[in-house]
Amino acid sequence: MPTEWTVRAITRATLPVLLALTLVEIGSGLVLGSFEATLLRYPSLLVLVPVTIGTAGNLGSVLAARLSTAFHLGTLSFAPDDEHLAGNALATVAMALTVFPFVGGGAWALTALAGETRLAFGTVLAVSVTSGAVLAVLAVVVTVLATYLAYRFGLDPDDVVIPVVTNTCDVLGVVVLFLVVQVLVPA
Repeated sequence: MPTEWTVRAITRATLPVLLALTLVEIGSGLVLGSFEATLLRYPSLLVLVPVTIGTAGNLGSVLAARLSTAFHLGTLSFAPDDEHLAGNALATVAMALTVFPFVGGGAWALTALAGETRLAFGTVLAVSVTSGAVLAVLAVVVTVLATYLAYRFGLDPDDVVIPVVTNTCDVLGVVVLFLVVQVLVPA
């Protein structure tokens, strides 16, 4: 646990992480660029991109805040049988399975209102829910791993975990959405 809570200490802990994550985000942009033709062909998928990566980052951030609080309270053990950890991970996946059908339905409805619907409602819904479920699991893994590494390196999880989770979920969101579209959307 960090003993020094100054601007200098927080900057020393977060600046290297943020610089590394900037490079990771560039990779996400490259993946998104390679996906551009498909997104322009199917506008409902284009609508899904920011909402999917934002929602995945939000789910991971909520979990990160809960784990950080548990860490500071001394109730987080990182043991496989830790009920607090498992319960929060399960709640994150359950929230994703609840939210992502609305994300898909909303993306399809917005493009339908604009007269740009080129994919069936069921396809957009399947892409959204599948991407959301995979991203929720990945967000849990990234969040637990980032929280554990912050603990192991003596960093305050409040300073580093949420930036790591949101940036990583941005990249994973683009990659997962791209892969799911490759599987579920006809070429």
